[in-house]
Amino acid sequence: MKRSPMKPGNPLARTPFKRTSPMPSTGMLSVQSHQRMAPKGKAGLKTKGPRSTPIRRAARGQDCTLRMAVCNFDPDTTVLCHSNFLADGKGMGLKAPDTAAAFGCSACHDVLDGRRPRPAGLSLAELEDTFYAAVCRTHEILRTMGLLDAAPAAIQPTLEHP
Repeated sequence: MKRSPMKPGNPLARTPFKRTSPMPSTGMLSVQSHQRMAPKGKAGLKTKGPRSTPIRRAARGQDCTLRMAVCNFDPDTTVLCHSNFLADGKGMGLKAPDTAAAFGCSACHDVLDGRRPRPAGLSLAELEDTFYAAVCRTHEILRTMGLLDAAPAAIQPTLEHP
């Protein structure tokens, strides 16, 4: 067994960590903490869309159009609930457009986004049908507010979704 060169009773000397020779793995000299700079953010990879659009602001104070069994019927908690279906443009890191959304209270929004369990007796297909019916009601409200153009009958949303 090899003995340590430390003598018993001698405390370790407190010295700053300095490297005067290049690091073997990178070949770079170490940098003191006060000399370090924050890494630059990746510019141009993703542009952020508008946080608050007129359609999203229009949801404030509206009645919930989802009206599930868990609805709290409180207009103060109503927000624009975006679709979670790929067919509507939802994807990894992407939110569906505001036209694929419905007015919903906080309780209904939690069920729609999966933060709260679905009410008993409500299947996933029924939840989807409820959402698309609410989208139709929301579109009618938005048209009366002048925030959504009147679409021709051929492309108006229906209760059937592909």
